[in-house]
Amino acid sequence: MSDIVIQVGQEKFTAQLADDHAPNTVREILNALPIESEAQQWGDEIYFEIPVDLGEENAQSRVSKGDLGYWPAGNCFCIFYGKTPMSPSEDEIVPASPVNVVGRIDNPDGLKSHSAGETVIISLSE
Repeated sequence: MSDIVIQVGQEKFTAQLADDHAPNTVREILNALPIESEAQQWGDEIYFEIPVDLGEENAQSRVSKGDLGYWPAGNCFCIFYGKTPMSPSEDEIVPASPVNVVGRIDNPDGLKSHSAGETVIISLSE
């Protein structure tokens, strides 16, 4: 498990990358850090392109609030903090297509005040 910081706009969130579901994906993300991109939004999901190009690795079609994922279809890092347009509820979050689950973010509700267009930076925790 690796501790990371995800900064959205001026706010920083602590998170962890865990390699129990997708170890190759986590390794490639760690090798690409630090990553800076522009937030896109799809319902209560922030996603953004990252310099990682991998396929599905134990990909999941349902995730939990607070999960971090890698979306192979778009080479994107995803932060799930609530319902997407395809989700029936916050208890059953549905990504656009399966994602490789790579970790968890602390305080996912804090992301509700953020929106598309903000700068997102992922870095290792100091």
